[in-house]
Amino acid sequence: MAAHSTRNWAGLAFLGFLFVSVAAVSNVEDQVGGFFKSGHTNNWAVLVCTSRFWFNYRHIANTLSVYRSVKRLGIPDSQIILMLADDMACNPRNPRPATVFNNANQHINVYGDDVEVDYRGYEVTVENFIRVLTGRLPPSTPRSKRLLTDDRSNVLVYMTGHGGEGFLKFQDAEEISNVELADAFQQMWQKNRYHELLFMIDTCQAVSMYHKFYSPNVIGIGSAQVGEDSLSHHVDPSIGVYIIDRYTYYLLEFLETVRPDSKKTLADLFRVCPKRVCVSTPGVRTDLFTRDPGSVLITDFFGSVRNVEITTETVTLQRNDTPQTCR
Repeated sequence: MAAHSTRNWAGLAFLGFLFVSVAAVSNVEDQVGGFFKSGHTNNWAVLVCTSRFWFNYRHIANTLSVYRSVKRLGIPDSQIILMLADDMACNPRNPRPATVFNNANQHINVYGDDVEVDYRGYEVTVENFIRVLTGRLPPSTPRSKRLLTDDRSNVLVYMTGHGGEGFLKFQDAEEISNVELADAFQQMWQKNRYHELLFMIDTCQAVSMYHKFYSPNVIGIGSAQVGEDSLSHHVDPSIGVYIIDRYTYYLLEFLETVRPDSKKTLADLFRVCPKRVCVSTPGVRTDLFTRDPGSVLITDFFGSVRNVEITTETVTLQRNDTPQTCR
């Protein structure tokens, strides 16, 4: 009787072990499936501040805040195009040279000591911006100023400055329209320059800038509806100007909680600045995007991935028997 009972317990233990093993294998398969479901293999960011002059300090701080976040989450400088229309860190009015803060308490110096600005000052033009997106740059343009994306690249495009219904000003001298921006993204799609694209803009009447989009796999996020202003957050009395806009302030606050292995999704991103704190009404456009934003990780755009694909094809490597000499 005791032997029979022992055999029963042994059988139950084996079944339990088998169940746990199957569950573990299934969990691993789910993780592997999730690892590849995004379909992209690399991440790029194009971060643009279009405003000059000291009183637009906040627009530089907006852009550098996003720059700091994407670098912290893994996107290297070699895959970030940073366009700053002015140099607030070295402005003679700056009482704290070589720094840019986005908070009056000076918690975070978003300029840091390793900022790589690719386009600065009067290089920040509508023409250069569109050339960067579409890849139509002169042959002499260095790699650091090129957006070297492909059809497996997820691209984040963030813009901030002064705008109105259907346009964003560059340097108070020219403007880009929502039609021109939509056509630039369409050129990118036709030339296989992105897999998915997240467009974010913090400006007055921001949502009007994505109304004309028609390219696949694009999400648009704007800080204010048509007819609304995108407001500043607070003043730093020591410099006498507003130092960050409301939408980007709460965006940065959210991104500071995101880690490279975070499971937070775009659906969480959409809620970062409700009207009660933003005052303006942020908007989102997802009809061109094929995936459910609730299943798309924040790090699919703000982080960096190094996915590995397994192929069954045989690749023949040619042997090089040429003797190497040292000189």
